[in-house]
Amino acid sequence: MPKVTMFKQDGSHAGEIELKDAIFGIEPNEGVIFDAVIMQRASLRQGTHAVKNRSAVSGGGRKPWRQKGTGRARQGSTRSPQWVGGGTVFGPTPRSYSYKLPKKVRRLALQSVLSQKVAEESFVVIEDLAFDGPKTKEFKEVLNKLNLDQKVLLVLEAENDNTYLSARNLPNVKVIDDNNLNVLDLVNYDKVLITKQALSTVEEALA
Repeated sequence: MPKVTMFKQDGSHAGEIELKDAIFGIEPNEGVIFDAVIMQRASLRQGTHAVKNRSAVSGGGRKPWRQKGTGRARQGSTRSPQWVGGGTVFGPTPRSYSYKLPKKVRRLALQSVLSQKVAEESFVVIEDLAFDGPKTKEFKEVLNKLNLDQKVLLVLEAENDNTYLSARNLPNVKVIDDNNLNVLDLVNYDKVLITKQALSTVEEALA
């Protein structure tokens, strides 16, 4: 089983903690990680693009000239696609780009990227994070004591509001709760800082 050092809030060691081998000690499957990232990025697309077809543009109600006898090509409307100011053909319409991967594939992707973080020594466990109130300066001191000066993904247990409010304004820190752990955030951030309680929830969900 992989082991990592657990830290206290003051930066001192609180011993070692064993991680579940099936979640944090597997051979990372990069193909599955790639598929999960593409799925999440697709789901973030708004899909609100739209164009006006010939039924949506204004004007063009009258036939521009009679059908026969003018020597010109027959035309039914000045808003046909070949006319300036006419409708657009086969343009984009509002749609959803989201799709889902099978549950086992999504779980394998999370296990793979977590194992990768542990192997790269980019997975930091802290015993607890507690503040009297929203204290961004105090949270920044915790990061300094842990030598976390890169982009940090902070994973908290639910309802740890003071820590959430203390960390959310820092430019290189993203805060999520343990139920919303996802592949895209894990890939985008250099270090993962997770509380012991949140780690238990993650292990329970991915076991």
